[in-house]
Amino acid sequence: MALIQCHFFSDVLQLSTSMTVILPQKTTNQIGMNNVKMGERHQTLYLLHGMSDDDTIWLRRTSIERYVASLGLAVVMPQVHRSAYTDMAYGNRYWTFLSEELPEVARSFFHLSDAREDNFVAGLSMGGYGALKWALRKPEQFVAAASLSGGVARTRVPEDAEKQYEYKLIYGDQPVSGTDNDLFWLLEQCDKSGGPKPKLYQCCGTEDFLYEDNILFRDACMRTSLDLTYEEEPGTHEWGYWDHKIQDVLRWLPLRT
Repeated sequence: MALIQCHFFSDVLQLSTSMTVILPQKTTNQIGMNNVKMGERHQTLYLLHGMSDDDTIWLRRTSIERYVASLGLAVVMPQVHRSAYTDMAYGNRYWTFLSEELPEVARSFFHLSDAREDNFVAGLSMGGYGALKWALRKPEQFVAAASLSGGVARTRVPEDAEKQYEYKLIYGDQPVSGTDNDLFWLLEQCDKSGGPKPKLYQCCGTEDFLYEDNILFRDACMRTSLDLTYEEEPGTHEWGYWDHKIQDVLRWLPLRT
């Protein structure tokens, strides 16, 4: 595998930003690794970070590079700060950056496939919300999306004053319910559409503070025609759980061989 720390300028954000990228590389004598490369244009997983993290965190807290080595899968991990993958009411346009500019820039730098069947998105916590939002709003871009301990319920204003302030920076004074930032509303819209529908994967530890919200999203999804794989087991909001579950996600992805 090749690991690239990529610093570039975003026209959407009007600032320099970064992404961490893992690229397939076929090797024959690298000890302890079975590296595979599949074709000229790589299947790609966009892997999203949580609220307190950045584009390096998946690499630092899990063995994601080792896990994808034998799959011929590129991994693109962008930086979006505490934006909730949203065009912020009082901040930057991170949704537009993520869903429009990032894939175009990444494909201009690297040999990544633009075919829907070769593109996947996943994330943890805030990134789980971002992954589901991206796939449900842009189902023509992704064949599958996965949420690990996702912060899926964004319609409730937090009770804590500091979190209320941050919530207002992201969403403003308008309600989230019934908008493109509401995963439950997006589920309904995707279900009603005559277009493609992504396969969904969702997991959450039963001791996680987001567990009840994830149950609500699971139940809402099961009332639609979308294909959902749901898994739960003992676990909290921590990296041991996510390191374990990202391996399940990789086994679940409909990768070509």
